[in-house]
Amino acid sequence: MRMRMARVAGVAGALLALGATTVHAAATPERSGDLTASVLDDYVRDYAERTGLPGAVVAVTKGDRVVHTAGYGRTAGGEAITKTTPISIASLSKSFTAMAVLRLAEERKIDLDAPVRRYLPEFTMADPRAAKITVRQVLQQTSGMSDMTFPELTLPAPDTLKDAVAMLRTAPLATEPGTAMAYHNPNYAVAARLAEVVAGVPFADHMNAAVFRPLGMTSTTTVNTTGALPGRGAGYIRAYGRVIERAHPKWFLNGSFGVVSTADDLARWLIAQNGANPALPANLVKTAQAPSGLGRSTYGMGWYAGKTAGGAPQVQHSGWLLTHNSMQTVLPESRYGIAVVTNTGMISGDDALFITNGLIDIIEGRPDAGAAPFTMSVDLWLAGLSVLNLALGALGVCRARRWARRRQGRAIWRAVVRLLPYTMPFVLFFGLVDLAGFVTHRAATLELITYVWLALYVWAVTGALAAAAVIISRSLHLARTGRRSRA
Repeated sequence: MRMRMARVAGVAGALLALGATTVHAAATPERSGDLTASVLDDYVRDYAERTGLPGAVVAVTKGDRVVHTAGYGRTAGGEAITKTTPISIASLSKSFTAMAVLRLAEERKIDLDAPVRRYLPEFTMADPRAAKITVRQVLQQTSGMSDMTFPELTLPAPDTLKDAVAMLRTAPLATEPGTAMAYHNPNYAVAARLAEVVAGVPFADHMNAAVFRPLGMTSTTTVNTTGALPGRGAGYIRAYGRVIERAHPKWFLNGSFGVVSTADDLARWLIAQNGANPALPANLVKTAQAPSGLGRSTYGMGWYAGKTAGGAPQVQHSGWLLTHNSMQTVLPESRYGIAVVTNTGMISGDDALFITNGLIDIIEGRPDAGAAPFTMSVDLWLAGLSVLNLALGALGVCRARRWARRRQGRAIWRAVVRLLPYTMPFVLFFGLVDLAGFVTHRAATLELITYVWLALYVWAVTGALAAAAVIISRSLHLARTGRRSRA
């Protein structure tokens, strides 16, 4: 989803810029710097009530203790969500995969700076430079692979890690390995397959032995495809101020976003990421969280390094499925860990991000900003614009005969020139794929856009339909007028 047609999608780009703002409620008084179970519960329940959030799991830790774990709302299947409800954590899975590979490096079974092919000969690409890709580069997303050259989400989903790696045989590289960072899910499919081959057991078994079981994460696993997720990945999208239940199309997940966990188990993971669990060596945690620094990249191995709104250091990673989104954050100075997963989809419903930022605001003593997904306000404008599209299209059809009569006897090319501007809505509609790619840095399809931002899709569709109706009706009346004139 990377091709750029910024000029073509100018109107949609302007709407997207408008959508980047958030809804703000009246600010509340500043809160205490400490998160407690009651404060956390009050905040999440208030957020859910204010935004209509269907369901979420939240885990908060501090140092080696659990502050609170809880579930809120219901799944798409109607079941109550609790702290033991299994839920897909999307791309937070990358930090788990990285740790599984680092465990093999700790046991000296692999060298992070050795080529991947030393351990995984089946890893081949349609680019001879792929032979130089190292294990470290795959984990740090600096391998040179990219959605620009391998748009994986637009391709048929494989069923196994072996198949996922085999699909790369026809893919070229976008850049020289080790020269630039590009976030690309297949990097972690390769890492997971490497771990599977070196460990000599299925990847899920290696994850269980190397990561989950040592940390006491007894309710956590990793799966291959969305079909193996709880409820087959069904969740919700946001549109027109409401949440709409949607099934999830088949995606391959393992390695990159295949982990299914619970609030209780995520708390155990956060404690380990704060260096408070001896079962996970501190040097491995440090290696995973440290950014590569390549080209100013802040990405480590399944973690981004950055700062909070208050300027405190943090490491975090977000996760997106079409029907779920997630965020995990570690604050080294205060030693808080926060993990949030919600059953609302990407872009239009980044609830996990807003909840996380709200909890960090509490920790750092800022007032509640009352932020909410931008679609809750922008979609209402798009709804009005969609109705306007249809109204203008109907008006154009009604006036088509009069329009054709005024051009009777004139050169046909003049009428064609007058109709050309009506092709722009078609260009915009089909340019939505490129716009989505520019924004999300992923390869997209029109179907995916119906998940990512349904209201924008409907606005573009109504514009294209209205324009088509006007072009067809004017052309028909023009042809009839011409025949009468010749007769």
